[in-house]
Amino acid sequence: MTIQNHNFTDAAGKVDFVAWDAALSAEAKSFRDANFMDAQVGMAFLTPQMYRIETQVYQTRYPSFDYGSLAYVNTEGGLWSVGSVFYSGDIAGKAEFFNSGSFDMPFAGVSQTQFVQENRLAAIGYEWDIGELNRAAMVGRNLSSDKAMAASKVAEKFCYDIFISGNTEKNMTGLINNASVSAAASTNGSWGAATADEILADINEVLTDVNTNTGEVHIADRLLLPTAKLTSIASTRVGDTNETILAFVRRNNVYSAQSGQDLTIRALRDLNNVGGSTRMVAYDSSREVVQFHLPAPHQFLPAYQKSSTVYEVGGLLNIGGTEVRLPKAISYRTGI
Repeated sequence: MTIQNHNFTDAAGKVDFVAWDAALSAEAKSFRDANFMDAQVGMAFLTPQMYRIETQVYQTRYPSFDYGSLAYVNTEGGLWSVGSVFYSGDIAGKAEFFNSGSFDMPFAGVSQTQFVQENRLAAIGYEWDIGELNRAAMVGRNLSSDKAMAASKVAEKFCYDIFISGNTEKNMTGLINNASVSAAASTNGSWGAATADEILADINEVLTDVNTNTGEVHIADRLLLPTAKLTSIASTRVGDTNETILAFVRRNNVYSAQSGQDLTIRALRDLNNVGGSTRMVAYDSSREVVQFHLPAPHQFLPAYQKSSTVYEVGGLLNIGGTEVRLPKAISYRTGI
């Protein structure tokens, strides 16, 4: 296959798809009368097509499954990494007045709990049959990337769901349902009937909770709301002003007061029903608080002929799930 000996990338490393398509189409035409029942012939046609498809797929992004903007994604390790060990803890102790001759020295203590974060192998791939290969070769066109993109999108949704809600089969919890995180009912709640002041009070309560529970070490820089609730406050004015609750709270909160930056507020459809109730989540998004382990993002394996008429392209990923290291730097409020 002469196409494999050509370099279709420019100085910046980007693929020149125009040149690639022209060369690939010309080469596909040479297979017009090929016998794809012959495994060697089939693979000779399929291999360069796979390169193009994989390049296209991994240039595609899916904003609806954008978990990377919500927390740090830890990609350390690899496809066969088994996991890691981490510790979550707190300090205790109180300084007291002391007599130089006393024997009752007050001591500080440290409590630590060891956790094992396990990685799990997952898979999603796709397949072609010789009919698809023959039809593509007959008209001199490239194989469609639709199946590969579908597999990649399914993998992204799989990662997103685990990051947000965990996985019951593997006893994983996610960002919005970790049992170690403080959860309480909102003081006012029922935002459908609440006043602007009551809604603002509920939001400030969950934001302040992080700051208070961590002894003012951490401040919440993210606020996640159910989609319907964010839509509501984005259209509800504060008093007789022209400013909405959403615009007001972005600038006027604990985080903004200390950092001088706007609070990041995101809608999350998964918060519409968590344990039978709506929920909002405030948290410090730094990696020392929460991170998502993905040592090996989804990747395709080399194609192979698994039967006389079908070619398979496997896809694997290694995922560890959401790791909450400092639960006090996250706060849940329900019933909004």
